[in-house]
Amino acid sequence: MSPTMSVMRIASFGAQGRGRLSLQRTTSFLSSNRVEYRASTTTSERERAKSVAAFYNQPAVEAAAKKRTVRLTPSAILYHGRTDDEATTLKSAQYLQKELPVRIAKRIIAFRDLPFIVGCNPIILGVHELYLRAFNILNSFETIKTREDEVNYSRKLKELLEDHQNVVTNLAAGFRECRRHIQNEELVVRFLDKTLTSRLGIRMLAQHHLSLRESKPNYVGIINVAMKLKEVIERSCQFVSRVAEHKYGRVPQLKLSGHVNAVFPYIELPLDYILPEVLKNAVRATVESHSEFEMMRLPPIHITIASNEIDFIIRISDRGGGIPHHLMDRALEYNFTTANEENSDSTQLEGRVFSDMMEAVNPNPAGGPMHGFGFGLPTSRAYAEYMGGSLEIQAMQGIGTDVYLRLKHINSPSASFRI
Repeated sequence: MSPTMSVMRIASFGAQGRGRLSLQRTTSFLSSNRVEYRASTTTSERERAKSVAAFYNQPAVEAAAKKRTVRLTPSAILYHGRTDDEATTLKSAQYLQKELPVRIAKRIIAFRDLPFIVGCNPIILGVHELYLRAFNILNSFETIKTREDEVNYSRKLKELLEDHQNVVTNLAAGFRECRRHIQNEELVVRFLDKTLTSRLGIRMLAQHHLSLRESKPNYVGIINVAMKLKEVIERSCQFVSRVAEHKYGRVPQLKLSGHVNAVFPYIELPLDYILPEVLKNAVRATVESHSEFEMMRLPPIHITIASNEIDFIIRISDRGGGIPHHLMDRALEYNFTTANEENSDSTQLEGRVFSDMMEAVNPNPAGGPMHGFGFGLPTSRAYAEYMGGSLEIQAMQGIGTDVYLRLKHINSPSASFRI
């Protein structure tokens, strides 16, 4: 039996809980990646087995995954989204109807290619099934020809976005559970980088389409044509300060300087994830490296903005003691965290609480901060690189840490990123 088929059957047994397969695991499961099944003698169980196999092994998924994606530049979606007539919205929906199933199918194939023991994790299987369900819904949707078709499609798209709201949190929890069994870390890193950035792109395209009907000042879809970077940063600062106040009862001052009056068109959604993650780490390091007796002397966190015709840079500097030498190379690894691992249930619960707070206060494309999961910084780095930029860490051991977020303007003379 192939690993893919094994994953399919285990998924039907463990993740969904719909219908039971008579299934007996041998004691050599972990060592040999094999599962022995006790054959069912009833027609109903055989039919359920066939149904499960059909759900996971769909020729339509493989066919769609072989197609090429059509990625758009922010300038293109800005230009084509300036008009608010029905034709623009209809064309946007027709593009998504062709594009989204292709992107989702590629992610489904990637789930199948995960190491067997990772793909069998119930939480990861649950995410896998979410993607399969989304593919089936979008791929079978009737051809969009009229305004009514577009309205129905948009309604279904919004529902799917809500269903996938906690995917990053779930992936973080799933990979944390099975990380000790991961031998090929590079494969997992590639999977996570691609899955998370693909998810970001899908959500930006979907939310852009849903936003085209909104008459929001200075916005064309998801693009803020006159984004004030200072306001975006302050919004994240306010959120992180509230979280820190709730957790620690104190918070360092967050000071902004540099080109604080910079205004330019940009997409705020990725920034609404990256900035709180970086700021959260800076605040946590500052508070936890200074005792309660130093409450009145917490050193401030300095945020410096620089903007030029090519890109803009945000530097976040803290005095939280820096990252120890032996941990520097691991700071941007998935599932690496400096949170206390003696009580993993506690750290995972805290991660989910932070995620819920983030979604309630500051909705964004990827869920909330992952304290205890170790997904925040590597996900932020992947997003920054997806957006044509970079996220780099410079530590001064014994003093503090500087994080540099560099992103290209969407109207930059050099090549911009594609969504």
